[in-house]
Amino acid sequence: MNTYASLKTPQQIYYGRGSFEKMGDLVNVTGTKVLLISDKTMEQLGYVEESIQQLEEKDLTYAIYLGVDSEPNDNYVREALAVYEESDCDVIVSIGGGSCIDTAKAVAVLATNGGDISDYRNNYKIAIHKPTAHIAIPTTAGTGSEATDVTVITNVVNKEKMMIKQLGFLPNVAIVDPLLTLSAPKKVTAATGIDALSHAIEAYISKLAHPMTDMLALSAIKRIANNLLTVYEHGNHIKAREQLSLGSLQAGMAFGNASVCLVHGLSRPIGALFDVPHGFSNAMLLPAVLEFSKDACIERLADVGRIFTNKTLSDEEAADFAVSSIKQLCAKLHIPNLKEWGIDEETFERNVPKMAEDALRSGSPANNPRVPTIDEIKELYITCFHYKFE
Repeated sequence: MNTYASLKTPQQIYYGRGSFEKMGDLVNVTGTKVLLISDKTMEQLGYVEESIQQLEEKDLTYAIYLGVDSEPNDNYVREALAVYEESDCDVIVSIGGGSCIDTAKAVAVLATNGGDISDYRNNYKIAIHKPTAHIAIPTTAGTGSEATDVTVITNVVNKEKMMIKQLGFLPNVAIVDPLLTLSAPKKVTAATGIDALSHAIEAYISKLAHPMTDMLALSAIKRIANNLLTVYEHGNHIKAREQLSLGSLQAGMAFGNASVCLVHGLSRPIGALFDVPHGFSNAMLLPAVLEFSKDACIERLADVGRIFTNKTLSDEEAADFAVSSIKQLCAKLHIPNLKEWGIDEETFERNVPKMAEDALRSGSPANNPRVPTIDEIKELYITCFHYKFE
C-alpha cells in the first residue's frame, strides 16, 4: 500500500465572474494560431463570437471547429485534428460542455503524439510528447472536464465509450466563469448538476481517495447539494450559479485524482449504446448504486448524509439519509429512469451482457467500495431500468 498520494490540476485555474475575459490574454502568451473547438449551440449563444473578438483584439489568427453535436466520438476528434493540422495551429481553446472539452483534449494529445485516439485506450499508447497547449472553458456546471486528465470518447464502430486517463490530457488552463452557465436550460442544469454530484460522491467513496481529494469532494458535495435545486428553479440566480460552478470544478479535481467508481462504469455503456447524455445516465444510476454500495462505505456515506441535514444521526441513519436525499433531489429535478427516457426494454435487456462486460473492462467498478460481480452489474442495470425516484 502506498503511503503517499498525488494531486494533478491544470497549471492555472481562473474562477469567478468575468474570468472568461482573460482568455485572449492567456492565448497571447501561449501561441500564435488558435484552434477554437466548440459547437453550434455555443455559436448561437454568442460565445464563439465573443471568443473570436478576444482573439482579434490581440491580433491572433484562428481556425474553428464546431462539429461537436453530441457526446464526443472519435469522428469528431479526427475532424478537429484535421482542421488543426491544415491550419498550422499551435494552441487550442475549447468552449462549451464536456463534449467540446473532451474532444479538444484528444486533439491536443494527438497533435504531438500521433495515432488515433483509440490507440490510447487502456494505455496501449502513452502520450510521451508534450501536448498542444489547451485552454478549457466550461459553459455548464457539471463535467469538471476542465480540471481532469481524463477524456471519454465513443468509438463509433464498436459502440464503446473509451475512458482514457493520462497526464497528457490535462488542460493547461481552466477558465470557470459562472456567467457562462446562465444560458444553460433547466434540463442541462439538472443533468450536469447531478453529474457533478456523482463525481464528488464517487471521489469521496473511491478506494483511491486521499485527504486532498476528500477535502475537495466534501466541499463540492456541500456546494452542489445546497444550490442545485435553486439554480434549477431560478436559472438567473447568479450566487447559486457561482457556488454550483465552484462545486463542479472541485468535483472535477477530486475525481480526476481519486477516480470515479461504479456509477460511471455503468453509465458509459448506456451512453454509447442508447445515446443517453452522460449527465442523465449518471443521474439514472446514482441512487441505486449507492444503495448497492452502502454497507461497504457506511461512514463515508454518513458524511454525505450529514451535509443534507442538521439532525443528529447515527452513521447508519445518515447513510440512509444520503441515499433518500439524493433520490428526492433527482425527483425534484425530474430525472427520468431508463424506461421513461424511451429506451425499448427488450433491446435494453438484450444489450445488458455487453454493457456489463464493457463496464467491468473500464476499470471504474474496481474503485467502488463494494466491487460487483458481472452478475450483480447485470442486476443493477435491470433495477435501474424501472427505478423510482421518490
